[in-house]
Amino acid sequence: MSISVWLSSEDVSEQLVGVFNNPKLLLGIPLALAGAVFMSLGAQYQHRGVEKVEQLSGSDAASGLTFDQLKRLLARPSWLIGTLMLALAIVCQLSALAVAPLIVVQPLGAIALVITTLLNARVSGHTPTKQSITAIVCCVGGIFLFVSFAAVFATEKAIGDIELFTILAILLVVIIALGAAWLVLRHRMRALFYVIGAGILYGFVATLAKATINRVENGSFDWITVICVIALVAASAVGAYFVQTAYGSGPPDLVIAGLTVVDPMVAVLIGMLVLGEAAAAPGWVLAIFGLAGAIAVFGVVGLARYHPQVLSESQDLGIERGSSAGPSTGSGPQ
Repeated sequence: MSISVWLSSEDVSEQLVGVFNNPKLLLGIPLALAGAVFMSLGAQYQHRGVEKVEQLSGSDAASGLTFDQLKRLLARPSWLIGTLMLALAIVCQLSALAVAPLIVVQPLGAIALVITTLLNARVSGHTPTKQSITAIVCCVGGIFLFVSFAAVFATEKAIGDIELFTILAILLVVIIALGAAWLVLRHRMRALFYVIGAGILYGFVATLAKATINRVENGSFDWITVICVIALVAASAVGAYFVQTAYGSGPPDLVIAGLTVVDPMVAVLIGMLVLGEAAAAPGWVLAIFGLAGAIAVFGVVGLARYHPQVLSESQDLGIERGSSAGPSTGSGPQ
């Protein structure tokens, strides 16, 4: 019995290849957290700018920002400050990706959800409910659990042409699908479509950024790497448009909530299945990854459902609730 325990512990020690072989990984975690802070502040400021542009233009941006609204955004100080904050977030994120595996860095962006929720509560005057606080705890707890094990077991290797071709091929299919859905259904789709679309694209952006950094470090900056950079810029631009449109139909923390679910899920799946960053993780660690992800997703879904601002605004709708609700008299909101 003791021999088998000793052998299993020896096997586990041989698999602790993450932070032990790459101490710089510990630098990637605070850089990713700093990026999450800047992302939160940028989301709040950009949301304020989009709201102001909607008021000035007298047009709802929920079905897509017009060219005139995009020009007006460039003149809004709040939106420009938010853009600067997001640029700083990108710098921190790229720096983190340069020293740490993708599956360690990307999930930490979910911390932006917590900061944005608390910040928006202060700005909008909507106090977080017990359910929303529980959802935040689940989100942070799930991410902390995931990153704790990923930091130990995640590994990196040189990204070859086959892996990069695979990522670009999947991205091409995704862009075609999103483009077709946007052209056909844009007038019927609201914030959810834009948030999910942006989250998927940003997941690929993070992956392509990691691939570019990896290939430059390994001296493989060739034509396919240039295509990778072009695809990264294009996906970033379309994702940014989707996010700005989503700001026109929901509070910023709900937009961030959707992004912090879809973006890390896409990036982590690619990192594990295509880049092989979880190749050294045993089966029980993969099970913990799944559990941690489920907890975080449960937290984000709970926040979207019990968000205090959404609950407050829903009370202003002219909708009958319960058996005691009578017909609307037309004298005002019911």
